[in-house]
Amino acid sequence: MNVAFFKHNIEEEDIQEARRVLEGLFLTTGPETALFEEKLGHFLGTSHAVALSSATAALHLVLEALGVGPGDEVVTTPLTFVSTATSICHQGAVPVFADVERDTGNLSVERAAELLTDRTKAILPVHLYGQMCDVASFQALAEKKGLSLVEDAAHALEASRDGVGPGALSKAACFSFYATKNLTCGEGGAVATQDSELAERIRSLRLHGLSKDAASRYTSGYKHYDVSEMGWKYNLNDILAALLIHQMDRLEEYGRRREAIAQRYREGLANVEGVSLPREVPGSRHARHLFVIWVDPEKRDRTLLELQYKGIGVSVHFNPVHLMTYFRQRFGFREGMFPEAERIGASTVTLPLYPKLKDAEVDYVIDAVKKVIEGP
Repeated sequence: MNVAFFKHNIEEEDIQEARRVLEGLFLTTGPETALFEEKLGHFLGTSHAVALSSATAALHLVLEALGVGPGDEVVTTPLTFVSTATSICHQGAVPVFADVERDTGNLSVERAAELLTDRTKAILPVHLYGQMCDVASFQALAEKKGLSLVEDAAHALEASRDGVGPGALSKAACFSFYATKNLTCGEGGAVATQDSELAERIRSLRLHGLSKDAASRYTSGYKHYDVSEMGWKYNLNDILAALLIHQMDRLEEYGRRREAIAQRYREGLANVEGVSLPREVPGSRHARHLFVIWVDPEKRDRTLLELQYKGIGVSVHFNPVHLMTYFRQRFGFREGMFPEAERIGASTVTLPLYPKLKDAEVDYVIDAVKKVIEGP
């Protein structure tokens, strides 16, 4: 049996919506993007949602809008995708890594608090795998120290913790609509915030710092634009936004299927010697973006290869950022600095998880993991 690592959820109605845009006159950021932003903000319960070209763009623009700049420090996790850290570097700021919780992989509030200095400008936790970190405690820490809290919620669109979702307690939450995300248009991202001034600044920064985008300039009589500050080309276009609009309506349906698959995995792998699972925090709603198992680091790479030989798509989320060559050379990071993140990074195997995954395929993956780890 061949089990793909991921299959997207784009359906015929999404394709038809994109075709309708392609058959029209307006392709760039316009009414479809505005409709998607409205639906996303409503789904998240935030006052504003700004659609962008990627989660990397979202993180970058939020840090820019919050005034993070050269010489500043941003405390974050090393157990994440590299863009969490590079968005800090784009601003000339320094990523200050803190170690993660041993049983969840999420950034430790206690370790982060120990690293705050007079140069710290923001805290940037990541909701790893789709489970939210302790945002309430991070928010209290940030408020006490006069810092900005920004959430990397690329994995956690549908998540909540104690009834609170991304963007409710922080300055902003940043999302990804990359090809393998729960909500996808291939490439895309967004910022969600309760701060009207922050949202408006990001809207300008996403399009060169223009005071008016093409839709507002051309649809009701020509209007001149101004540029009051330098921006970037980070806007989402209407073609991609069209792929997202109807997927939003199916998110709950997708979520129920992902949850069923995750529980099937957890039950099937719960008592497999040599396999451990991240702890799931009571009172949380897991977004089920990724299903990860932790195995003996000495056996991890062999496990990956043998699962691939059995036709199963696998991945690793993540090898710690601080061990990447660029960060070693630029900032002097080395092995042993963040032992929990390094242990988890060295033992992680990410299994397939998506709504189109069939029960028989899930059972095949479970059986394959057992055979690889325990032997035939």
